[in-house]
Amino acid sequence: MRAESNGTSRRILCVFPRYTSSFGTFEHSYPLTDGVRAFMPPQGLLLLAAYLPQEWQVKFVDENLRRATREEFEWAEAVFVSGMHIQRQQMNDICRRAHEFDLPVALGGPSVSACPDYYPSFDYLHVGELGDATNQLIEILSRDTSRPEVQVVLTTKDRVPMTEFPIPAYELAEVKKYFLGSIQYSSGCPYQCEFCDIPGLYGRNPRIKSPEQIIAELDRLRECGMTDTVYFVDDNFIGNRKAAMDLLPHLIEWQKRTGYVVRLACEATLNIAKRPEILEKMREAYFITIFCGIETPDPEALKAMQKDHNMMVPILEGVRTINSYGMEVVSGIIMGLDTDKPNTAEALLGFVEESRIPLLTINLLQALPKTPLWDRLEREGRLVHDDGRDSNVDFLLPYDDVVASWKHAMGVAYEPEKVYARYQHQCDNVYVHRMKMPVPDEMKTWPNIRRGLVMLRNIFWKVGVLGDYKRVFWKFAWGRIRRGDLEGLIGCTLIAHHLITFARAASSGRQNASNYSIRLREAAVPAE
Repeated sequence: MRAESNGTSRRILCVFPRYTSSFGTFEHSYPLTDGVRAFMPPQGLLLLAAYLPQEWQVKFVDENLRRATREEFEWAEAVFVSGMHIQRQQMNDICRRAHEFDLPVALGGPSVSACPDYYPSFDYLHVGELGDATNQLIEILSRDTSRPEVQVVLTTKDRVPMTEFPIPAYELAEVKKYFLGSIQYSSGCPYQCEFCDIPGLYGRNPRIKSPEQIIAELDRLRECGMTDTVYFVDDNFIGNRKAAMDLLPHLIEWQKRTGYVVRLACEATLNIAKRPEILEKMREAYFITIFCGIETPDPEALKAMQKDHNMMVPILEGVRTINSYGMEVVSGIIMGLDTDKPNTAEALLGFVEESRIPLLTINLLQALPKTPLWDRLEREGRLVHDDGRDSNVDFLLPYDDVVASWKHAMGVAYEPEKVYARYQHQCDNVYVHRMKMPVPDEMKTWPNIRRGLVMLRNIFWKVGVLGDYKRVFWKFAWGRIRRGDLEGLIGCTLIAHHLITFARAASSGRQNASNYSIRLREAAVPAE
């Protein structure tokens, strides 16, 4: 499905902003790869690029790869931007540069949809998902591409059904330069966790694409060069369990047709552990990782944040159940909760050791607009509007103590010995449960072999020779080499190096304590 053009032809420059350095963007892994320069292709802008009228010309620039050029701004008649809170500073900078060429700039995406007041300089604000507001914006630009005298806010009331979404314009992105591929199956989540803005932004009744759409998108990603892992960016892959079960057989057949070259990953609530029928199908579809928002091992805290569904099965039992299907668990963890105690950091570290989860995104609590948490703290007078802080929450414990506890947890959890011990556990007890299949012919080609050799060279030199934890690395590496598991060696080392490097910066105070922090920093992933 594409929008109507009313007979006009326009030139649209879509610019995706750089990320501020973040635990979840894995930028410290990139130098160990064969040319990866950015995290994931941005779904929102590429979807919009595919939705624009057929007659309109579109260029796409991801500033995590390179800056938009003067020539591209001179070519354009309008600029479209999208992004998350962590990209706020960079979005405003793109707007400033576009205005130097007197171009109208439209902003959409999750950040402006939650906080339109963050962006007073933009000419058009697109609040909400693809829908009637998008069509209004296209109609306005069809008539006139001069900048409006005052900011225009367009709010989606009638959303385009996801079954009518076009395939995102992956062909405009340099897919081979991304760490992961991305795909969206659904939007929305049925749960109402106190800190989460997803229900407020996208609704509690998950909207879904058809299995045929997902297969077509996967085929397009493959055509564009994606051969590694594709991440389902859904808020909750099992938000609609029946729909997930309907999709999985199609994914299994697609994997059989394409030779299981692509690995899959997703986000889901921990209660997926109670659904062995789903986990078995996910294993057959070659899902290798599930991100679960565990948030805290404290039952009292889970109840307070309205995340009781995490207690449908004991947390450690849930993790081990998922592991038994060959899928590694990645976990979100929050510190600074009202239920935290002075010993919370130590309790959390005990959970890390017991769960053997290698990657936990440990954040300080941040209150986001359009969440029950924001509303409650506003009523209690506990929202702090200070851009110099790592959190906008007035914690019940002293602020400096909470930040110090976070730094301590990051420093200890990601000591090299501990990280590699957890990955060794994954190799010995989790990855062994994955499906075994012959190496497909596609993986035996010289370009693919060369790619692996380049990554091994980078890893051996930058970690094994120049690194300051080389002894820990080689102990792990020799074990993988002896078993002929070069794929496991490469995959674990890429992530471990990022975790260790980022955590050192975090524990020394050189990184934000929350991926959603209002504390603005200069983007640390330079566009060249």
